[in-house]
Amino acid sequence: MEDKKAKKGGEKYIPFNERDSKESIVYFTRDLSSEGLKKIYEKINENIDGKVAIKLHTGEPHGPNIIPREWVKDFIKNECPQATIIETNTYYDGDRYTTEQHRETLKINGWDFCPVDIIDEDGTVDLPIENGKWFDHMTMGKNIVNYDSFIALTHFKGHAMGGFGGSNKNIGIGCADGRIGKAMIHTYPGESQWSISEEDFMERMTESTKATVDYFKDKITFINVMRNMSISCDCEGVNAAPVVTPNVGILASRDICALDTACVDLIYAMKNEENHDIVERIETRHGLRQLSYMHELGMGNTKYKLIDIDNNDSEITQKDAVSNLKPFNKK
Repeated sequence: MEDKKAKKGGEKYIPFNERDSKESIVYFTRDLSSEGLKKIYEKINENIDGKVAIKLHTGEPHGPNIIPREWVKDFIKNECPQATIIETNTYYDGDRYTTEQHRETLKINGWDFCPVDIIDEDGTVDLPIENGKWFDHMTMGKNIVNYDSFIALTHFKGHAMGGFGGSNKNIGIGCADGRIGKAMIHTYPGESQWSISEEDFMERMTESTKATVDYFKDKITFINVMRNMSISCDCEGVNAAPVVTPNVGILASRDICALDTACVDLIYAMKNEENHDIVERIETRHGLRQLSYMHELGMGNTKYKLIDIDNNDSEITQKDAVSNLKPFNKK
């Protein structure tokens, strides 16, 4: 095991007014639809041009909670007609472990309306990580460097190891190739496959994300969809835990740290009966270290102005954003 130490405290939520940070802008809409997705994207699409990669979780076969295909289809048709969905093969042995299996799963889940580039299909590329504690590079799917711009379109939810999965997880795990990069994040040399956890895991995953964020510079942007938020990741497919947390809306920002932080803040602003399961998942996995480490690495801010695009771009509090939520309805 490496002679390095992760900073502890990832189980402790720091209230907004106790954070030492500048403020970024995070946009918010309650409109969970393809129209809501398009409207919020238009707030954060500066410099997204050329050949565009859209990184989203396409899910295990018949996964019930992934972002609806029709939303993405409409979004690409109207906002990014030249975009390509990108994915990588999994580190675990399942229905997306090999490229052949992965492409069959894409067909099952209906991702056949636009190109899908499994970016590690033809090999890997090492992207540098500046000022990393654990890594000086991350091994990514080779094809990531074929794109000019990058959209992280993320289903925000819980996660078995990360506590929660926002844009940081979508990029940090989702762009690392299925054999080398993901092993760097998950596994100590000579130990069991999932031997890295809690703050060590959060820091390694975040450094992986930094490699992609730094590579695309001002040509990357981030959207989180707070819908069908099981405590389980979409990696668990039909075996995901039942959803009990209410749907909230869509958030977007040019600042990945502020965006994931805002989504976590909205979870904590909910009533106890609404957020109990997902808060427990976040804290027991020490997932809040994702947020503090992004800030420490200079990836963004942990404070922000939350802008309600449903109400003339007025500023809104976290509590107001999650007021009068309806209990989750499977429909």
